[in-house]
Amino acid sequence: MLSPEVVLSVRYRLDERVATGGMGDVWRASDLLLRRSVAVKVLLPALVSDPDFLARFRAEARILAALRHPGIVQVYDCGEDELSDGVRADYLVMEFVTGQPLSKRIEALGALDVAETMSIVAQVAEALHAAHTNGIVHRDVKPSNLLVQEDGSVVLVDFGVARSTNITSVTNANAVPGTALYMAPEQAAGRPVSGATDIYALGAVAYCCLTGSPPFNGDSPLQVAVRHLDDEPPELPHDIPEAVRALVSRALAKDPADRFSSGEAMAAAARVAVSDPPEPTEPATVVPVTGVAALRDAKPGTRTDAPVVTGRKRRRGALIGAAAAILVALASLGAALGATGEADAPAVNVPTAAPAAVPSGSAEVPAEEQQPNSGRPFRPTGSASSPLPLATASPVSPQPSPSAAPESPEPTGSTDPQPTGGTTSSPTETTAPTPTDPQTTPMGVGEPPAGRVP
Repeated sequence: MLSPEVVLSVRYRLDERVATGGMGDVWRASDLLLRRSVAVKVLLPALVSDPDFLARFRAEARILAALRHPGIVQVYDCGEDELSDGVRADYLVMEFVTGQPLSKRIEALGALDVAETMSIVAQVAEALHAAHTNGIVHRDVKPSNLLVQEDGSVVLVDFGVARSTNITSVTNANAVPGTALYMAPEQAAGRPVSGATDIYALGAVAYCCLTGSPPFNGDSPLQVAVRHLDDEPPELPHDIPEAVRALVSRALAKDPADRFSSGEAMAAAARVAVSDPPEPTEPATVVPVTGVAALRDAKPGTRTDAPVVTGRKRRRGALIGAAAAILVALASLGAALGATGEADAPAVNVPTAAPAAVPSGSAEVPAEEQQPNSGRPFRPTGSASSPLPLATASPVSPQPSPSAAPESPEPTGSTDPQPTGGTTSSPTETTAPTPTDPQTTPMGVGEPPAGRVP
């Protein structure tokens, strides 16, 4: 029988039993040759009686001994020895990891927070990726095989043993009850396993960390396995972030093709799920840029022409909008005052004489088109054959009319007929010059003053 102080192969002294599982007992031991602490797992006699099992077990031990990863327990040696009572002991020597099994931590705390759970998932997924790259599938990922150290790092143990037992179904004689709680559907159905099988088991571990219990329970391993095949796991609590819930749901997909493509992809998703989320922002309200009233009357959720953002930018936009509205109001007020001033201003440049007679052959300017007292040029309606040109605002040199003779220059005095009955303005009065062109109406000339007849 195994007991403290028993020495295996004259090298490994058993000091203390630290765990007992379906595969055997784990002892804290001392390597007398290298003087270091190690973990020795002694397999159950029922397992070592199978020669095929021993061959697979030793082959896996050699592969794992060459695998180096901080998240995977290091395998140092494997061997066999005959005890004093004639009992054979086959054992595996591994790195001694000081830590607490994750199963004990969940039992003590009830459930873990999201940050710690995703940290565990990311570390174990990276360890599984390293194993899968080397062609090794663990097949027995569960909380009791995860050791959490004081610094938060996680180490996956029992590599090699779970694979070498060739557990493919819960009906196999080598199956243990605890395995069915985290067993993938294809493994429970006896189908071929792959790296996706470990991804499913890690998703079940994450579910247990967040809720305190595995996704499925039952009275027997077979009942639990059937639920893994047919049932969907209960929904995670709604206070868990959506990204975390999506990660667990994808890992627990029934079809291996719907799970994460690798442990590396699952580790990346776990880190993103707990990264700082973006600061929440209010949805932009879009209103037409037509004035302050549009900004005031817009309701959240409306969308028209231009976005209005929240916070500091909203205040800045409101100030700019208010300033623009004030400028528009001032411009409108100035235009109104200008219009009032023009309406009240007296007419200028009004001659005391009556306007010149309209020559024959040209259209008379209708009264409604004249602009009395406006001081602005206007274009009277001319004949259909020769439109009237626009008068200038200042006196100009008289231009010859089309009918004037080109060979003789105009005299300094006006040759146009003077209006009958007109009066001579005094030198101090400002009068509009009389144009020489009979078709040009002088600027500022309006209707004759009341009481005068041209």
